[in-house]
Amino acid sequence: MLMRRAARPARHIGAEEAAALVRPGMWIDYAAVLAGPDAFDRALAARKEALHGVNIRSCIAARPRAVIECDPEGRHFNWISLHFGGYDRRKHDLGLAHYMPVNLGEIPDYYRRFIDPVDIAVIKVAPMDGEGMFNFGLANLWHRAVIERARCVIVEVSPAVPRAVGVDNGIHVSEVDYIIDSDPLPLPELPNPPPTEVDRAVAARILEEIGDGACLQIGIGGMPNAVCTLLRDANVRDIGIHTEMLTDGIAALYRAGLVTGARKQMDPGRIVYSFGFGSQSLYDTVDGNPDFLCCPVDYTNLPHSIMRNDNVVAINNTTQIDLQGQAASESDGHRHISGTGGQLQFVRGAYASKGGKSFICLASTYERKGERRSRIVTALTRGNIVTTPRTDMMYVVTEYGIANLKGRSVPERARLLIGLAHPDFREELEREAHAARLLPRAVF
Repeated sequence: MLMRRAARPARHIGAEEAAALVRPGMWIDYAAVLAGPDAFDRALAARKEALHGVNIRSCIAARPRAVIECDPEGRHFNWISLHFGGYDRRKHDLGLAHYMPVNLGEIPDYYRRFIDPVDIAVIKVAPMDGEGMFNFGLANLWHRAVIERARCVIVEVSPAVPRAVGVDNGIHVSEVDYIIDSDPLPLPELPNPPPTEVDRAVAARILEEIGDGACLQIGIGGMPNAVCTLLRDANVRDIGIHTEMLTDGIAALYRAGLVTGARKQMDPGRIVYSFGFGSQSLYDTVDGNPDFLCCPVDYTNLPHSIMRNDNVVAINNTTQIDLQGQAASESDGHRHISGTGGQLQFVRGAYASKGGKSFICLASTYERKGERRSRIVTALTRGNIVTTPRTDMMYVVTEYGIANLKGRSVPERARLLIGLAHPDFREELEREAHAARLLPRAVF
């Protein structure tokens, strides 16, 4: 771990005094997910009339941000997110949030090589321990790289932050410029709606492909978490975990005694992740627990790390897939929804793993304005961003079936994907596929 030296010993100040350090045009880093500041955010919003052109970089705002709420026309603060959650998405729809295209596992390198130095970094942390360390909790990600590049580092201390055992998962007091107290709030929680029947049907098909000793990556969403639900009742032994996001579904598998990691080649016996977001039960499960290892995202997400474990099973969602196998998982046309995240890197890492498998799952249809539409299409919606290219696609799963596209020609792919579509749309897709020369010409 590269240690940054503060210019002077850390000083305990109020949030208002910390916010007064911000000047027009500065770049402020709000850390990511559960490490996002609250007291500093509120104090900075209160100074909006004295500021303009302040750029704030974040990732998955876990609760509403005062700097956005106080600035409905975006005249004072410019919000840039490395991955959208629901709040970021809604603010993007209003023109108040913007996305930076990234592979999540590359972000530490972006900070070290391409992103200009950060003027002020603000990170929510657990109270200092006896060795002078502030723990990042369930949010390791790229925070060490941010600290290396920051001119000023502020830690916002909250007793609600659990102490997560990890690699480089904290900052020493000697690296800190200022210490402030956080608002007396519990950590934000991510709702976990129960899986739908479609979620369960997709999960059941994936479950048939998961064997003893599989090393799982579970993405965000109902379908990946439904896999965890079904695994609790399946006779699969020695499950391992090497993932980007730690979810409630994974924690439930652990509490059920199904996760041993005994057959992992990399960090055997440990649940490896880069950030967690879920319920208080998840946070309590991880707090001080040495079975969980919170690591930088370039350790969890780079394909050459993922492939070091055998039998990696990567399970991720998409929102639309075309008949050649391109998956658009992060936008609806030009409307940004989420982000590339770790999907592409885990697709590639799982494929490179000995015995590995990658699953991209989706419901066959969705509803819009009372009309049912197909998520499997001849051509992607105009403006849609390709998250997983056709050349990387392995298994595609809907409630109607599962297909492996590796080694398949374009006509073979089109036929397989039409077979995964809802029956009401298959004839239309076949007609369009013939017209687009994806299938040989035919007369109807």
